[in-house]
Amino acid sequence: MSNALEIQIKSLPNSPGVYQYFDTNDVIIYVGKAKNLKKRVASYFTKNHENGKTKVLVKKIVSIKHIVVDTETDALLLENNLIKKYQPKYNVMLKDDKTYPWICIKNERFPRIFLTRNVVKDGSEYFGPYTSIRTAKALLDLIKELYTLRTCNYDLSKEKIAAKKYKVCLEYHLRNCKAPCENLQTEENYQADVSAIRNIIKGNFKESLEKFSELMQGFASKMEFEEAHKIKEKIDQLANYQAKSTVVNPSINNVDVFSVISDESYGYVNFFKIANGSIIQSHTTEIKKKLDESDKELLELSIIEIRQRFNSQSKEIYVPFAVELGDDIKVTIPKTGDKKRIVELSIRNARYFRQDRFKQLKIVDPDRHANRIMSQMKADLRLNEEPRHIECFDNSNIQGTHPVAACVVFRNGKPSKKEYRHYNIKTVVGPDDFASMEEVVFRRYKRLLSENESLPQLIIIDGGKGQLSSALKSLDILGLRGKIAIVGIAKRLEEIYYPGDSVPLYLDKKSESLKVIQFLRNEAHRFGITFHRNKRSKSAIQSELEQIPGIGKQTITTLLRKFKSAKRVKMARLEELEIEVGNSRAKTIFEYFNNTPE
Repeated sequence: MSNALEIQIKSLPNSPGVYQYFDTNDVIIYVGKAKNLKKRVASYFTKNHENGKTKVLVKKIVSIKHIVVDTETDALLLENNLIKKYQPKYNVMLKDDKTYPWICIKNERFPRIFLTRNVVKDGSEYFGPYTSIRTAKALLDLIKELYTLRTCNYDLSKEKIAAKKYKVCLEYHLRNCKAPCENLQTEENYQADVSAIRNIIKGNFKESLEKFSELMQGFASKMEFEEAHKIKEKIDQLANYQAKSTVVNPSINNVDVFSVISDESYGYVNFFKIANGSIIQSHTTEIKKKLDESDKELLELSIIEIRQRFNSQSKEIYVPFAVELGDDIKVTIPKTGDKKRIVELSIRNARYFRQDRFKQLKIVDPDRHANRIMSQMKADLRLNEEPRHIECFDNSNIQGTHPVAACVVFRNGKPSKKEYRHYNIKTVVGPDDFASMEEVVFRRYKRLLSENESLPQLIIIDGGKGQLSSALKSLDILGLRGKIAIVGIAKRLEEIYYPGDSVPLYLDKKSESLKVIQFLRNEAHRFGITFHRNKRSKSAIQSELEQIPGIGKQTITTLLRKFKSAKRVKMARLEELEIEVGNSRAKTIFEYFNNTPE
C-alpha cells in the first residue's frame, strides 16, 4: 500500500457513508457503503482475501474518495445511485433492460385508465411496474368489465361540456361509457368508480365487493332481476380474481417480501409485493457476482434497487435472514405461520427461476452452463481445481459369475462415450469387489501413464469406504495419491467419502453437483451391467453348443452368424444346417438336439 493511500485511510472518519475506489486512470472501479468508513476501508488492506478478484481489486486501488451521510439508509441509497450512475467494474449490478408496463390513472377530469410503458411526471398515478404484461392486461380487462370508463382523449373541462362541444360516441351506445362528455355522468359518480378501481389495483377488493352486493340486493328488491344478475356476474369475476391472487392471510397488508439463493457465480433474488393477503407484484432477477459477494450483500443491494424500481413505499419487509437497511424499514424474519410460508414461497420462486435459467443456458449457451457446473462442483466437493475430466468406476459380478468392471468418462459435465472402457477381471478369483476395484484402477492409470495420456481431475468410486480404500492402494503404488482427487459415493444415503475422513459429506439432494455425480454413477452401472449381461449371454450360448461332440469354435461361430442364437440352431432343419456346415457336422448337430431327451 502506498503512502498516499495510507494517509487517505487514516484521514477517513468513523461515520456512516459511501467510499469510492479509483484506479490509475482516475476511473471509479468500486463503490461501497459502510457503518464506519475508516474500519471498512482499512479492512480491504489488512485482511488476507481468499477471493482472487478481491485481491486484484485491492492492487488496482490508487486513490479513495468518500461521502459522509447521516444514516445507514442514506448510505444504502447513495451507494445504489452511484453504482447505477458510474457502473464500476467490480460492483454487482441488477441489469434489467426491460421496460415494464404500468397501469396509469391519468391526472385529468374524468381520468382515463390505461396501460403504458412510459412514466410521465404530470401528476398522474402509476401502479406497477408489472413484470408480466399478461397480468397487467388481465387486471385492466377486469376493471373494464366491472366499471364503465371513458376511452376517448377529449378535454372534458366544465366549460367545454357546458358548451356542448362533444357528442356521444359508439362506446356510449355499447354501454361501455356513461357519456360524461355530454354531462350524462357526474364527476362525483365517475370519481367514486376511480376510487374503487384504485383499491382493486392495490389489492383491496373488500369495498368493491360490498358495493356490488348492495347494488345487487337493491335491484333484486325492485324485481329488476336482469340487472341484479349482471351485478352478480361482476361479483363472481371480482371474487374469482381475488381467489387466484390470495396466497396468504388477508391480514398481511402492504408488505414487501425478498429472498435470495445463489451459486458460485450468480445470485437470484425474488420480490413479492403483498396487499391485503394478495401478491400484486412478483419479480425475480439474476445477479452476476463480482467479488464472491455473500447472500446478505446481494440481498441488501437488491432490496434497495428493486424497491426504487418498483416505487415501493412499504414500511415493512419479510426476509429469510437478517439484513441491515437502517431504521426507516422494519425488517421481519418470520419463524412460523403464514408469514413464514410466504417467505418460503418467495424462495421457491427464486429456485424455479434459477432452474429455468439453467434450462435456457443448456440450449443457448452450453459453455457458460458447463463453466457454472464445474465451478459449483469445485466448491461443493472442496477440490483444488475444476473437475473438467472425471472418471467413475463400478464393479459387476451378479451371483459371483463373470466379474467385470466399467470406467466411464465425463468431460465438462457430459459423457464422453468414446472413452468408456470395459474390464474383465483377471487377477481376482471369486466375487471380491475390493480386490476387483484395486485391479481395475491400477490397470486404468498404469496405461494412461505409460501412454502419456491426460489424467482426470476427479475419480469417483461407486461404493463406500471399502472400495475407496482399495482404489487408493493402486494410486499409492502408481505414485498418484494426492495428485488426483478421489471420492467414493455410497448408494444408501448418497454420502460422499473422502480418503482418511470418517465423516462423509452430504450434498443437497437438489444440487447440480450431486446430480452430475449420480449421473456418472448410474452411467457406470448401466455400462457395466450391459457388458456383464452380454458376457453371460454369450457364455450361455457357447456352452450349450460346445456340448455337442466333434463341434469346434469355428463351426459354432458359423452357426451363430447365420442363426443368431442356439435356440434357432436347435430348431433348424437338417437341410438348413447342411448348407452352412456340411453333411457330416449337420447330421451330428441335428441328431444331438433331436435325439437328446428334453
